[in-house]
Amino acid sequence: MFTYLKERVDLRIAFAALALSVVGIVSVYSATFDAHVGEIFSRQLYFLAAGIFVAAIVTLIPFRTLQMLALPVYIAAIAMLVGVLLLGRTVSGSTSWFNLGLFRVQPSEFAKIATILALAAYLSRSDVSLKSFRNLAVATGIVALPAGLIMAQPDFGTVLIYGGIFLPILYWGGATRFTMVAIIAPGAVAVAALFGTTAFLIAVLLFAVLLYLTMEHRIVAVVVFSLMVTVGISVQAIYDGLKPYQQKRIDTFLDPGADPLGAGYNISQSKVAVGSGGLLGKGYLRGTQTQLNFIPEQWTDFIFCVPAEEFGFLGATGVLLLFLLLLYRSLALATIAKSIFASVVAVGVTGVFATHLFINVGMALGLLPVVGVPLPFLSYGGSFLMASLMMTGLLLNIYFNRKEY
Repeated sequence: MFTYLKERVDLRIAFAALALSVVGIVSVYSATFDAHVGEIFSRQLYFLAAGIFVAAIVTLIPFRTLQMLALPVYIAAIAMLVGVLLLGRTVSGSTSWFNLGLFRVQPSEFAKIATILALAAYLSRSDVSLKSFRNLAVATGIVALPAGLIMAQPDFGTVLIYGGIFLPILYWGGATRFTMVAIIAPGAVAVAALFGTTAFLIAVLLFAVLLYLTMEHRIVAVVVFSLMVTVGISVQAIYDGLKPYQQKRIDTFLDPGADPLGAGYNISQSKVAVGSGGLLGKGYLRGTQTQLNFIPEQWTDFIFCVPAEEFGFLGATGVLLLFLLLLYRSLALATIAKSIFASVVAVGVTGVFATHLFINVGMALGLLPVVGVPLPFLSYGGSFLMASLMMTGLLLNIYFNRKEY
């Protein structure tokens, strides 16, 4: 029986996802225990049950059907993103949700899945090669369209996840090293410019060398170099055009101690919570930062602080190891799947989980700015939890059909 199950179900992926979901439910309960928001836990429990059911359905959908549905699902996702801009509910300055009575639906979470499927379907075509500029432009457009609509909401944190989808798939799909450098360079130089002139010049020099070493087209290399310098120089103007709360987040990232009771408050309290857990933690429901509600709405973006404070270094490490197991198996699936479509989907899902993990934990430790990126399976949010479990279902589907071409 066990051998039969092992042959058809990737037990390590299923275990990691379920274990993280349990940690998430336990953490949400703790974070809301003394916050007088018991309905938050009840809703998360409901969405967990619904998400597991949906994940099971996704796992059992015939593999070819998923591939055929990729384009219609993508078109539907784009329609929902347009619809939410016109009819959606605005919360904290972002128009990202449809209000459905007791629940809110965030289309951008499901658009990630649709984008992965559409990109995988396109790249699996026999006549498509990322070495062709036209094919590369189409692939870029598939990702840029939903990312642009989400940026219009605005939701910068979710837009970052699309980079986590696009770059790994681009690399996996056979893009040249020059292409990868050309795409990464402008953004990397812009980030470096935030840290001052010295960091900007070092980044420009580094990417200039990389462009030279990987150069395929001299004119394109010159254009990319000019673009990254222009973007770097324009950072100050772009910063001035941001909304005040966005500027505050950047300022807090560069200097967390500049406004400890304002924009830097969450980061400061998060670092205290993580550090105060020690080796073994303070015990479940005994975390002072958590139970005294020092971190506002901790059950969302700063949920990682709960296991870190209440179960200490060992608890936080356990959570990270579960994520590493999930990421390792996801990448392994990409290498063993016979279908190009399945392989690309596995890489895309891995990119989503890895980017969320990197940014969210970086936020909790004060290493990255607060950009509103939740932690898969742990953070409160019905749409996000269901989307995470649906992506798990895709991975399990790929494993079940890994020998199909």
